[in-house]
Amino acid sequence: MIALARGLGAAATLAGIVTFYRTMFHANQTTVALTLQLFVLFLAARWGLRHAVIASFAAGGCYNYFFLPPVGHFTIADPENVVALFTFLASSIFASRMSDRIRQESEDSRARQAELEILYRLSRALLQTDELIQLTNSIPSSVALATGAKAVLFYLLEGDRVYRSGADWTAQLSNDELKELSHSAGIISSNAAKEAVIPLRVGVKPRGLLILRGVHLSHQSLDALGGLVSISLDRSSAIDEVTRAEAAKESERLRGLMLDSITHELRTPLTSIKASVSTLLTSALRPEIKHDLLTVIDEESDRLNRLVAQAVEMAQLDTQEVRMTFSPQRLSTIVNASLEANKTALSVHPVQVNLPENFPQIEADPLWLEKMLGHVLENAAKYSAPGAPIFISAELRGAEVSCSVADRGAGIDPMEQSLIFDKFYRARNRRQSTSGTGMGLAICRAIAEAHGGTINVTSQPGKGSVFTFTLPRFHGAHG
Repeated sequence: MIALARGLGAAATLAGIVTFYRTMFHANQTTVALTLQLFVLFLAARWGLRHAVIASFAAGGCYNYFFLPPVGHFTIADPENVVALFTFLASSIFASRMSDRIRQESEDSRARQAELEILYRLSRALLQTDELIQLTNSIPSSVALATGAKAVLFYLLEGDRVYRSGADWTAQLSNDELKELSHSAGIISSNAAKEAVIPLRVGVKPRGLLILRGVHLSHQSLDALGGLVSISLDRSSAIDEVTRAEAAKESERLRGLMLDSITHELRTPLTSIKASVSTLLTSALRPEIKHDLLTVIDEESDRLNRLVAQAVEMAQLDTQEVRMTFSPQRLSTIVNASLEANKTALSVHPVQVNLPENFPQIEADPLWLEKMLGHVLENAAKYSAPGAPIFISAELRGAEVSCSVADRGAGIDPMEQSLIFDKFYRARNRRQSTSGTGMGLAICRAIAEAHGGTINVTSQPGKGSVFTFTLPRFHGAHG
């Protein structure tokens, strides 16, 4: 039907050209020949070589019959006109062939561009995730979205798993059949059925299979598509292996740091307790000396208890086993409770508290927030000289409350300020002179983040530090 319509259209156009030059505009033979040749070139560019060749002979016949003398006959009186007629036919056919070739190359170029765009879209989609499980789940939908396929089946030999996208799977293939197809030597495609079977390989080792339905792509594009999927699987597998190796390495490093830190911190109080107990057991001592030794045992036992408590808190926060109960709290109440709990550590430091009146309440777990503030206060006291003041202040910042603890201590090197909140990290200039496990500030950060807030430090070596943590404001009553 289309061919008939095109033939009628070409015949009508040719008749129009002949009628125009015969009745309305009397032009010379050269003008007529060029017009007919332009008509033939147009047909070649639009409809292909077959229509152009037929039109060339038809136009040549009309040119001979209507414009070359004797007009109205197919005979040619002048030998020069014979040459002109054959030149017209030859140039029309040759030009038609070239025009058709250009048209085909242009169509091929557009098709290749479209297939390159498909591969580009697919590569972007496959690079969206680094997790292997998430990638394997998303491959069918990503391929379907990029190629416009009605249905995509992805079969993975590892685990004998099948993933599908689309509902056009009336003829289900068994896993045994899919496994057999995965070992195919190359791509199996059917243009009539618009179906392609693409084996996926890692080198020469089969990895799986892709089946596309409802899409027609070149063999090269199908091969490149399979290569993209295989490379993305290899990439995610490699990233998973590297991540697991790094996690294991980091876990081993943290385990070593924890053992070193805990062992070092436990050894000192245990040595003191052991020495005191041995002295009490082997010597007849005056009451005041016994009291001093028992005081040492009591203080070092408290220190051991704090070390164990920190280790338990760190483990609970790491494994997210903590159940925090958030409720509206007055910051002043938590500050007072923390000061009371740490009065021994703060006994040689004057503490100045500056909290505005009618300060908004905060949304917090009071027990855990008291622990966080206690760790910050203990650090401020530990790294400040006796008698150095400690300042506690707070201010409102939009929907958050900001609380700061400032000291006049040794300060922290700028290069280490971003590291001190890491587990078991301790400032280099204080590792030998001051005891500690490196867990306190890591616990503070975990508690602050669990509250939906942050904690940071501003410090200048030799002049002190300011630790600031933010907490969400309770939108209600004021205290």
